[in-house]
Amino acid sequence: MLLVDLDNTLIDRDAAFREAAAAFLAAHGLPAGDLSWLMGVDAGGYTPRDLVGTAMVNRYGVSGATVRALLDTGAADRVTLAPATADALATVRATGWTCVIVTNGRTAQQETKIRNTGLDRLVDGWIVSEAAGHKKPAPEIFHAAAAVAGLPLRDAWVIGDSPHADIAGAAACGLPSVWISAGRPWTAPGHRPTHIAHDAAGALNRLTVRP
Repeated sequence: MLLVDLDNTLIDRDAAFREAAAAFLAAHGLPAGDLSWLMGVDAGGYTPRDLVGTAMVNRYGVSGATVRALLDTGAADRVTLAPATADALATVRATGWTCVIVTNGRTAQQETKIRNTGLDRLVDGWIVSEAAGHKKPAPEIFHAAAAVAGLPLRDAWVIGDSPHADIAGAAACGLPSVWISAGRPWTAPGHRPTHIAHDAAGALNRLTVRP
């Protein structure tokens, strides 16, 4: 069984948010140079949405509803699935792996991304932290994902881009993992991934041997 992260693993969530944020700034006549500030505040989606919203309202004086529209649908409406990732998912499932998406976030937003990209037809299920009541790296969300698949957690691999949420979560459950580096060096202390791959397709292609 593969427990695979969604944002910045299967899909390039940051690129989608960057595009949405740039469109927001342009639509409201705000400085294009603020894109770096906005991406920093967003922190790859890890900053709580209410804190991002408050920071934007305070900085720009725009309505809360306008900001919420960006945060709720901006990235979700723009995410795409790379063909290489789609092909790799099809291949690993054909070789016997069950694939479950394990993602932190709000259920409506994350399920919109999954369906808009066609991932709902390429995986065997998913679990979202809001619905699970636990966030990665908590072991409970990985157990919930295994329950979705109806398989024992001990047979799982974890694939993800976050040293904290994904790789530390896998280590806490005693599971092997593949870290999506996107060219970054591994610097987290205390634990290491089993393998490192540049992107999701590379990670999935390492595991194409039938388990």
